[in-house]
Amino acid sequence: MNKLYIGNVSEEASAEDLETIFEQWKIPHSGPFLVKTGYAFVDCPDEKIAMKAIDILSGKVDLHGKLLEVEHSVPKRQRSCKLQIRNIPPHMQWEVLDGMLAQYGTVENCEQVNTDTDTAVVNVRYGAKDQARQAMEKLNGFLMENFALKVSYIPDEMATADAPPLGGGRRGFVPRGPPRSGSPGMGARPKLQSEVPLRILVPTQFVGAIIGKEGATIRNITKQTHSKIDIHRKENAGAAEKPITVHSTPEGCSNACRTIMEIMQKEALDTKFTEEIPLKILAHNNFVGRLIGKEGRNLKKIEVDTETKITISPLQDLTLYNPERTITVKGSIEACSRAEEEVMKKVRESYENDVAAMNLQSNLIPGLNLNALGLFPGGAPGMGPSMGHNVPPPGAQGGYSFGGQGQPESETVHLFIPALAVGAIIGKQGQHIKQLSRYAGASIKISADEVTVVDANQVAPPEGMDTKQRMVIIAGPPEAQFKAQGRIFGKLKEENFFGPKEEVKLEAHIKVPSFAAGRVIGKGGKTVNELQNLTSAEVVVPRDQTPDENDQVIVKITGHFYASQLAQRKIQEILSQVRRQQQPKPSPRGEGPPLPRPSRK
Repeated sequence: MNKLYIGNVSEEASAEDLETIFEQWKIPHSGPFLVKTGYAFVDCPDEKIAMKAIDILSGKVDLHGKLLEVEHSVPKRQRSCKLQIRNIPPHMQWEVLDGMLAQYGTVENCEQVNTDTDTAVVNVRYGAKDQARQAMEKLNGFLMENFALKVSYIPDEMATADAPPLGGGRRGFVPRGPPRSGSPGMGARPKLQSEVPLRILVPTQFVGAIIGKEGATIRNITKQTHSKIDIHRKENAGAAEKPITVHSTPEGCSNACRTIMEIMQKEALDTKFTEEIPLKILAHNNFVGRLIGKEGRNLKKIEVDTETKITISPLQDLTLYNPERTITVKGSIEACSRAEEEVMKKVRESYENDVAAMNLQSNLIPGLNLNALGLFPGGAPGMGPSMGHNVPPPGAQGGYSFGGQGQPESETVHLFIPALAVGAIIGKQGQHIKQLSRYAGASIKISADEVTVVDANQVAPPEGMDTKQRMVIIAGPPEAQFKAQGRIFGKLKEENFFGPKEEVKLEAHIKVPSFAAGRVIGKGGKTVNELQNLTSAEVVVPRDQTPDENDQVIVKITGHFYASQLAQRKIQEILSQVRRQQQPKPSPRGEGPPLPRPSRK
């Protein structure tokens, strides 16, 4: 598989242009470029170099205004059941990959390819051509964590020639069951263009110097740092500062930032501007809490390590239309550059963790409107609908309540957290729970009374174990539940209420109509056992419950965040089926619903 197909080639492009690009990126080739209208072919010395060319060039390098598309050249007669999937996240669980591939048909073979790339590569053989074609159409460009998958056909006769399976066994996968800790990744994450651009604020009087005469300076920065740079000159007319957005790899963003700071410093000297010019980074509020860290430790460490002074704009400056905080860094250009690298590293890690959660749910959790989650930059993301903030309502028994109008398809979940963690969830003067309610678009209450939670299988709790819990009542649609519960799980981890290697597992209760409890359990416990096997959560419908005044009983779900969410969604699916079956069926003649039967006396 050494021959490459180069697509999306401009009509102006020549063999010399392509040769220059390969030389620029230090990619050897073993033959001349065969250039056709709109595409080209070239041979590489070996498979590793062909893979390198695909990873470096495809979708990333521009030639005469078009991004090149580079993949293995496969004759049509050899495009059947075999695919190569590249750019797989290095920390992706094998079971997640296994389940994703199985959505499109029978996977007869899946082998990991040894490559020099930091992301993983697998060769997959489906049982039928149409299955492979469907997988190709659905998975090519699909985002997993922070990585866009790249899928291409590979010739049948060479699918396994250079790809010995790693570790033996069933095509390198573990049997179905709890996810193993291993993943197909081979090392650190690669230097890909970051999904989180660098955004900075610069004084308006320096914008002209950054652009340069006829745009020469900004073009030079773009070329040197392999970046795409947007200067938003028309935003906030008359404002003292203008935002600049840099799209590139983390290294490219940092290089562009440093160059811009150097240009501003030179312009300040030339114009005798004597005020200090700090570096101002814009970051979405969703990520700032994790940047600051518990008691400000993360931010303090960055300040000490980089010899800078860092301040962050207050929460009060946020609006629905401006969800960004300003991170002001003061110090030398060298020190500010180091601080920018560390700040953006934390921001990108937060983004990647959130997007990983998003994509896991898109694969595993039904019933979520992922677009409604609004976790990430773009438009007015991460900020739920504007909600009112009220004093604790009557009947809340002194608990905190923040939230607003009810929404259709609202669900109520009772989530139990350690009693000692209540302060962290509420925050100073209730700020955190208010922010969480706005972010999720949910009503969130914390009960004033402590409860004791003991494992249903234990006669008594282990000695020394803190079983005092407080109940968090979350009301909102599925997307709001996902966001609110996800941040609560995350907050407990961030605030060290669980050990560094300990997974956050919480108990959640949902109420179901008593007549539907049997459907959740299933015949002989079949349904509840399947739920537990599928979700890795513990699902219990306690026996001998007395239904409440609404004729409802409790289902208990215990597990980590993903497991709990999947179990909740599956149970809601069952309830939806029950509700549909309860609806009166229309009469065959369109005569309306049947009349109620007379009551017996």
